[in-house]
Amino acid sequence: MSAAASISPADRFGLTLFVTIVFHTTLILGISFNLEEPKKKPPADKTLEIMIVQHPKKAEEPEKVDFLAQTSQSGGGKQQEKIRPKTVDVPSTLTSAPVERNLPVTPPTPAPEKKKPKKVLTKKALAKKKITVEPKKKPSLPKKVKVTVAQLLTSSNQEIIRLTAELDRKTKAYAKRPRKKFITASTQEYKYANYQAAWRRKVERIGNLNYPDDARRRKLYGNLVLQVMIQQDGQVRSVSIRKTSGYKLLDTAAIRIVKLSAPFAPFPAEIREETNIIVITRVWQFLGTNRLFSKQGNL
Repeated sequence: MSAAASISPADRFGLTLFVTIVFHTTLILGISFNLEEPKKKPPADKTLEIMIVQHPKKAEEPEKVDFLAQTSQSGGGKQQEKIRPKTVDVPSTLTSAPVERNLPVTPPTPAPEKKKPKKVLTKKALAKKKITVEPKKKPSLPKKVKVTVAQLLTSSNQEIIRLTAELDRKTKAYAKRPRKKFITASTQEYKYANYQAAWRRKVERIGNLNYPDDARRRKLYGNLVLQVMIQQDGQVRSVSIRKTSGYKLLDTAAIRIVKLSAPFAPFPAEIREETNIIVITRVWQFLGTNRLFSKQGNL
């Protein structure tokens, strides 16, 4: 029991490994391989010999054939051994000298001129070459002008004089502009009412005498608002349609009738003192009875 207990698993593993190595070594060294020689040698490759005859002639077929050729022939050599005939290459010779021909002689082309290599500035050359940079000129600032109190007063006085003259000129122009008096059908002041009534009667009388034939034939009628500007001497300054009747024929006829009625009576002295132009705005009617009439009020 003591001897069995002294054998450890490591000893068993070492013994097993040793026995295995010895077995494999004996097995590998004891086995050898021998190659068997072939019993019969393979036959040699058969070759076919062909001979080329340069000057073939018709001949009888020989009994024994040593070589194959283009035609049948009998050999006439003195050699006892069979020697394969060979073709000898004979170099071809020149039969005639070359013929010289007069060819046009072309002048030799001149060799191209070599371009001069461009000079490349290296870093050293750039370092040697001095680069001058002109300094930028600073913009000159305007000089400060000293202004005295006397100069300020003088300029202020000149500006006041200029403004005063401009105001005086505008005042005179405003005073010279024509004074206008606007009159409508509702004007009640006696002096303007009388002048307007006389002006209306004259326009109605001239309008009925010169009533437009086209409006009478086409039976056109309508109302329009007419504005007339009359000067101090009774002449018509302008005539305009403030509101149309819807027919261009009636609008044109109303303007023509007013111009036919001019000139009107000059302004009385009492009106002349107050105004230069009278502006009359009234409604005029082209009635279905082929008559022209002016009414009070608006359309």
